[in-house]
Amino acid sequence: MKTVKISLLSVLFLMISVGSSFSQVVSNKEISEKIAAFKNDAKGPYQQIMWFCPDGSKVPPQMRCPEPGVQRATYKKWVDDLAKSNGIYLGQILAATNFDDFLDEQHQFSRLKQYQLENYIESIDNGWIQQKAKFYRGAFQDEDENAWGEDFLKWALLNKQLGESNFYLLRQSFKDIPHKTENANIRKVRSLSMELADSIPSFMKLRIKIHGQPAADDIQAVKDFKVKNAAILNSATEEKFKQLISEMEMLFKPANWQSLENFIKPIGVTTDAGKSLQKSLGELSKAQTAAQKIEIGAWVLLETRKHIPAATPKSKMALFDLSNKTEELIFKELPNWQVSTLADILKKNYVLSMAAAGAGYIEIWEWEKIESALNPSLLTELSVGQLNESLALARGVVEWSTGMIRANYGAEIKRFEGFEPLASGFSDDIIRSSVLLHLGLSVGELGNFIASYSGLSNQVFTIDNQSHFRGLNPGFARGELVVADSPEGLEVSADKIYVFQHPPADLKPVAGIATVSEGNLVSHVQLLARNLGIPNAVLSQQNLAALKQYAGKPIFYAVSDKGTVLMKEAKNMTAEENALFETKKRVEKKIRVEVDKLDLNQKKVLSLREVNAASSGKICGPKAANLGQLKLMFPENVVEGLVIPFGIFRQHMEQQMPGESKSYWQFLNAAFAEATRMEKSGTNKEEIDGFVLNKLQQLREAILKMPFLPEFEADFNTRFRSVLGKETGSLPVFLRSDTNMEDLKDFTGAGLNLTLFNVSEAAKIKQGIKQVWASPYSERSFRWRQSYLLNPENVYPSILVIPTVNVDYSGVLITKGVGAGNAADLTIAFSRGAGGAVDGQAAESYHLKLSGENKLLAPSREPYYNQLPLTGGTGKLPATFETPILNEQNLADIRDFSKKLKQKMKETNGMQGPFDVEMGFLNDKLWLFQVRPFVENKNAAGSVYLESISPKTDETKIISLTENL
Repeated sequence: MKTVKISLLSVLFLMISVGSSFSQVVSNKEISEKIAAFKNDAKGPYQQIMWFCPDGSKVPPQMRCPEPGVQRATYKKWVDDLAKSNGIYLGQILAATNFDDFLDEQHQFSRLKQYQLENYIESIDNGWIQQKAKFYRGAFQDEDENAWGEDFLKWALLNKQLGESNFYLLRQSFKDIPHKTENANIRKVRSLSMELADSIPSFMKLRIKIHGQPAADDIQAVKDFKVKNAAILNSATEEKFKQLISEMEMLFKPANWQSLENFIKPIGVTTDAGKSLQKSLGELSKAQTAAQKIEIGAWVLLETRKHIPAATPKSKMALFDLSNKTEELIFKELPNWQVSTLADILKKNYVLSMAAAGAGYIEIWEWEKIESALNPSLLTELSVGQLNESLALARGVVEWSTGMIRANYGAEIKRFEGFEPLASGFSDDIIRSSVLLHLGLSVGELGNFIASYSGLSNQVFTIDNQSHFRGLNPGFARGELVVADSPEGLEVSADKIYVFQHPPADLKPVAGIATVSEGNLVSHVQLLARNLGIPNAVLSQQNLAALKQYAGKPIFYAVSDKGTVLMKEAKNMTAEENALFETKKRVEKKIRVEVDKLDLNQKKVLSLREVNAASSGKICGPKAANLGQLKLMFPENVVEGLVIPFGIFRQHMEQQMPGESKSYWQFLNAAFAEATRMEKSGTNKEEIDGFVLNKLQQLREAILKMPFLPEFEADFNTRFRSVLGKETGSLPVFLRSDTNMEDLKDFTGAGLNLTLFNVSEAAKIKQGIKQVWASPYSERSFRWRQSYLLNPENVYPSILVIPTVNVDYSGVLITKGVGAGNAADLTIAFSRGAGGAVDGQAAESYHLKLSGENKLLAPSREPYYNQLPLTGGTGKLPATFETPILNEQNLADIRDFSKKLKQKMKETNGMQGPFDVEMGFLNDKLWLFQVRPFVENKNAAGSVYLESISPKTDETKIISLTENL
């Protein structure tokens, strides 16, 4: 019964997965046009005023409900239809809305999140679709909205699981849903300053200051600007300046910490939470400095969060409001916290990270993993290496926090962006209205200190906050800079440098890349970049915005092996930097894949037990060969499996190709022969590539329709039954492409060819075999091979067929420290469900240090994960982050396996490693799915130039915490 339930849920969440949550009946273009019309409509999205009665009926305003009801507007029919067809809710009125419908838990709280997002857009766009409807008398009543909001939040708090699994979303809802409590006005300040900057360009400098580093002295600056520019102000801008100054004066009033006393009574003076709050208020009354007050406030935030699960629903209401009020007071107080020494900045990072944990931007278990390493209270000095670790942790808190916001709201922002580009600013608005704004500034200040002290510094044009850039893979490139918030739908070019919000899972070759979200260190994209020497870095959202001014310009981009990042316009390159590209042409050697050792006479389906490491490149690819080797070494941790060798593929390719007078294989070779002739005759590369790719597309389409040879089909069915124990189609399997052109000594090929997940039906398995055979001829796969191999046309796919293991979580192990890790460490990245970490997910990552420490690099921030139902296919289920993915026993098992793997691989075939292993856990049992060599680009890592932009530092050098900044 449990299996059926999971399958149904999988199907449901597959239907509502990110990016296609609802069937798109109405186009974004039509929605955008309707929004424009609503802005000029006196009733906006509303139709008429009605009474909404408790029995569910509606009556005209001149009548009355049998029992007291709520008077409010109805929606236009088009708005109601849009909600049904697209799942998009415009102009939401809370009163009389069904609680379950509004929470919308079955669609990952989509309707609730849309309400929050729409409030933001209205605040920055003069009411948005209610520009004129806000004057539509009676459309909704504030008192009804407040009463409904209070009742809804009380109702939501009855759901214990909601508060524990979605603490951040619930707390944010207390900010955005009206319920007779104060609302912070930082958003009003930001929206008014934005509107003024749009109408008065010279105000932009002040607007940037107010958005980036708001402080009380900005009030006088705004007043001075108003006086100086009085001659150009009209009545509308005069009024906006008046409102802005008023809101800023309210925002920067001295923080009234004693206002927290108002929460003691509803929390209960005798409860643990009430006692803790009273104690903190006593400490606040004695605090003399802003730093002391903010530290106590951060403690209140953390303790409040810890007390919420055990509190009564009434107390929970007060505790959530207390939490939001405390963050508001911290935000007000922060401009008064002045730092002058290294100890000050470390303490500030620690306190604000604690506040981030209390406010739900990171989880409690994540805070507990890093709290002691961030706490400077018992220290008097640190080494340069320890200081860099402290910086990495504090910067991690900022990244994990922004990841929490993205995981919760990213899907709805993306949906709204399709018809309203203003939605893109929602995440940034949340960050800049929270403690994260000041934590980011503080982390940047520490980064600048370390860079100055160590002689290290990024050189990224002249943009601000460069310390947020962090190199991932060393390399250098020259090309046009492309800056895009999302990689979706963008056609990439091998000679351009791309800056994205997140890395695409199916990235084609590029010259260089930088992303706001790195995904994880061991995803296929990261491994390819590292292998090919493609410069790769991570940056902040603010950095991405700042880079847009350089988009479209030719630039030089370099990342050192120590993580230093350099970007400059190509016209400013030095003679040494220009010379790099001549040198690169001379030293960048391609490799030729050996094909003479291929054994194409093996035309029978094999058991996984019949292949081993020696079979790689001969009978089958390295996936099957090495998994066969693992089966010999760790028989209890590897499933049974089938291998379709190279010979069967080649045998099928000798059939005559439909519509041609030659075989599939002859067609392929004729295409490459013609490409060689074109190259010799001087045809340009673009034309040759276009010719080859067109021929490969014809070949792919033909392979997909290729008939199976009867003897192969019979053999496959027989072996499926004898090895896997069931008839073909009765057991879901993975079909993994396994070519002779991957996992080579100097080329990984990670993720270039097709893996089909959880294929169940017999017909789909057989069609899947053809799909896998065709996949090496895709444009992406061919372009990556072409960039590194001399004979990319001589690709032979074998296929690994293994039964599905519906793991609880899965990921990748690299048997060395990747990035800043020591070579003797292990690096792991895991995601919930199947197929974890390889496709660039925001995975839970660790360095498992030789010392025995398990250092958390990043928690997971992936909002959905893959489930593999027995019926086949994949489903998406929602993820939450309140508990870690890997437990301590899992980490110990990975350490133990790694030790045994390195020993056995060395004894069996002399391989020293490091290795790249794909694995998963089901009911805490370790399952192994792949092992391959971990390949890095030695040319990039060893470049003299790259070493020169990252000067050597003494990591053991001691710095006193009394050092002035």
